Amino acid sequence: MSKNNENVYYMARKKSGCTREKAAELLESIPPERIERIENNKFNIHPDEVIRMAEVYKDPTLCNHYCSNECPIGMQYVPEIKIKDLTQIVLEMLSSLNSMKKSQERLIEITADGVIDDTELTDFIFIQQELERISVTVETLQLWAEQMIAEGKIDMDKYNAIKNA
Repeated sequence: MSKNNENVYYMARKKSGCTREKAAELLESIPPERIERIENNKFNIHPDEVIRMAEVYKDPTLCNHYCSNECPIGMQYVPEIKIKDLTQIVLEMLSSLNSMKKSQERLIEITADGVIDDTELTDFIFIQQELERISVTVETLQLWAEQMIAEGKIDMDKYNAIKNA
């Protein structure tokens, strides 16, 4: 078990400037004693608590952390996303897209007959891994946007209005 100061929920609360008592007040349904036990890894946190903490602490990375590290299903299917700066995200995305552009014809050749034979398997797995890198980069960009919204650097109402138009 990690120490209190290594626990992501503890670190997020501290970063937000909240005491346990203030956090409990803002979280409404989580008493300070439960927050302490979660932060000391004595109790497992529930998904609804993670969502609420992410909102109150203005730290959407908590949701990805929970899904990729604590949820039994998510641990198998959800990659852990690390916040990066926008420039790095865009460069990684362009690099992956350029790589896929080169692999596009090969993917068509491999899948055209609906069968992936032994001679095609290595190329197929490489392309599959490149697509996964694109997926992770897209998720990183989404998490970056959510963090900017949480910090008030992007207007949430305008963002949602444009996104849902």
